[in-house]
Amino acid sequence: MSNDATTLAEKLRDPDFVPPLSQAVPLGIQHVLAMFVSNFTPAIIVGLAAGYSFGSPDLVFLIQMSMLFAGIATLFQTIGFGPVGGRLPIMQGTSFAFIPIMIPIVKTAGMGALFGGIVVGGIFHFFLGRVIGKIRHWFPPLVTGLVVLTIGLSLIPVGIEYAAGGVPLKGKPGFGGFDHWFLAIVVIVVTMGVKFYVKGVLASAAVLIGILAGYLCGVAMGMVNFAGVARAGWFEVPVPFKYGFEFNIAAVVGMCAMAVVSAIETVGDVSGITKGGAGREATEKELQGATYADGLGTAVAGVFGGLPNTSFSQNVGLIAITGVMSRFVVTLGACFLILCGLVPKIGALVASMPIAVLGGGVIVMFGMVAAAGLSMLADVKWNQRNMLIFAVSLSVGLGLKAVPEALQYLPVDLKNLLVTGLLPVAFLAILLHMLLPKIDGDAAE
Repeated sequence: MSNDATTLAEKLRDPDFVPPLSQAVPLGIQHVLAMFVSNFTPAIIVGLAAGYSFGSPDLVFLIQMSMLFAGIATLFQTIGFGPVGGRLPIMQGTSFAFIPIMIPIVKTAGMGALFGGIVVGGIFHFFLGRVIGKIRHWFPPLVTGLVVLTIGLSLIPVGIEYAAGGVPLKGKPGFGGFDHWFLAIVVIVVTMGVKFYVKGVLASAAVLIGILAGYLCGVAMGMVNFAGVARAGWFEVPVPFKYGFEFNIAAVVGMCAMAVVSAIETVGDVSGITKGGAGREATEKELQGATYADGLGTAVAGVFGGLPNTSFSQNVGLIAITGVMSRFVVTLGACFLILCGLVPKIGALVASMPIAVLGGGVIVMFGMVAAAGLSMLADVKWNQRNMLIFAVSLSVGLGLKAVPEALQYLPVDLKNLLVTGLLPVAFLAILLHMLLPKIDGDAAE
């Protein structure tokens, strides 16, 4: 490798490096495409649970706010101000982890209680940033690696569902049809081909090129419907407390409990970014700033009708694939999200992409998240203690997620927390790490 190539590789691993716009823009859009469907899907699920019909103004507004405040929360992370922000390429988006809590809240207490809980939970999450440095020893590579691995393993089925046609088609003849799988396979094949057989910036934009190839195939096959673009408006602004604000104890407790999960996820994602993108451990300042931004983004979103935000793990995988650590790239992606949130026609155009196309892309990236977790676990000394912590935490967490009926006699709220998979894995790993005596020189871990 030439000195110039070596210098470029070093620059790409620097969060403060600003690539040329010709490279940065497509890479930023690539980050958006990696999380776009996952970002607005929770809004659709919650909106339908609240009784909004598909395509109704209320549901469209929820989708817009998901895009708008994902972008704003991302700017909190990448640009930051004061202690707020990890100043790393952290992509924020609407969290799936909160859905099991949000659905019963809107069904029993209404949207006002939901957004009251989101605001309070976001504030609680923000203040977790004040102690994240003091409790960092709770999150050694064993814990953070296990959390990131669990996130990846939990997300992989979502990628398969996308590739097969999406959740709305599940149980119907069209689910798993050749046309859906063809688009997903096109994305995977083109992504891998570009990554390994093309050099330069195109290789860094491999996932984007793969998704574009799948999209064009979808157009040719008549699977892209532009009717939604014609119906969408040109401009929409956020309205504070559109759905009201109510302090509901159950909603607040649920949101605060899930905020802890989100904070743990963020710690894992930040560690995954610095490990996979720069080959180093995250600093205390980065972890603290990222947690502040996480909570602030959620609280501000809740005021304007946006759902809880968290760092997006699939984008950690994208950083590992592209090798581009620049926060400027993710900042451009955030600006694109904000534009989508303010101009519904743009969001409608991007949303016209067949879900199977996204499925092909996220299969690659969700797998890379799991791989990032394994990479972090490579630093662990695998003695009997650590193997036991890993085994019990992962078995219980993924087992309860796979068989939720095993908890049918527990209170609903407690059951919803335990079947998330990530929550029991994280807390069991932390608890066992703190309680079990260290052996064979573990004190250094």
